[in-house]
Amino acid sequence: MARVSVFDPGVVLSAILLGLLAWTVEPPIGRAAESAEEAGLRIATEARERQKGYGNFTANLTMILRNKQGKESRRELRLRVIETERGGDRTMFVFDRPRDVKGTAFLVHAHKHDPDEQWLYLPALKRVKRISSSKQSGSFMGSEFSYEDMGATEVEKYSHELLRSEPCGDLECTVSERIPVGPDSGYSRQLVWLDGEGLRTMQVQYFDRGDTHLKTLVAEDFEKYLARYWRAGKLTMTNHLTGKSTVLLWSDYEFGTDLDLDDFTRTALKRAR
Repeated sequence: MARVSVFDPGVVLSAILLGLLAWTVEPPIGRAAESAEEAGLRIATEARERQKGYGNFTANLTMILRNKQGKESRRELRLRVIETERGGDRTMFVFDRPRDVKGTAFLVHAHKHDPDEQWLYLPALKRVKRISSSKQSGSFMGSEFSYEDMGATEVEKYSHELLRSEPCGDLECTVSERIPVGPDSGYSRQLVWLDGEGLRTMQVQYFDRGDTHLKTLVAEDFEKYLARYWRAGKLTMTNHLTGKSTVLLWSDYEFGTDLDLDDFTRTALKRAR
């Protein structure tokens, strides 16, 4: 595996534990041995719990699209995220540049068990388009991220299995496999590298419905906010079939803003600026 530095969206975008692990985990004294499935679920749940309680935050993003020849185009956008009492974050992306995408806004209502609800506001048409769950495997705004990738990665939407631990750069990572339980995912499975100290998602490999290695996400340049929450400064999604890639550069994180749930409705989507 390629050397990986440290960081996490998105959101968008989770992490985990260490230890010398194969198909079972050496348990702490007094704890019964875990199966690989139990260990995988425990690790994924612990990573999620570490990230809860932030309330809300905003950030700025630069999206860099690269084709197979390395030619680049750039987009500037803003992100808003808020937690809900029942779980399932609400997220809004608003595009500012270039002019042909300015005012385009994307809203996600994530759910723990049910498919995420997603809407895209197209200012040229002055209408909101719902992205059905069966269409969320499509490309998000021409990038190598899919609509599915832009939602929260809820633990309950996957089965989990711990495979092994191994070095990842200067860190030690666990490697787990998660398999979507819903019928509409564009992926058959995903392999997730999580560092043992900070529970940060370092790398994710995505396999398509034919089980071909389709894409790899690498997270870098982590910083800790509020003495607790790790956030990545750079996410790179590479499509191995097309040779294209998309980089998301994150900046200007701000936690505890004056956002509320009324800022994450379809009505708010239309007036997002």
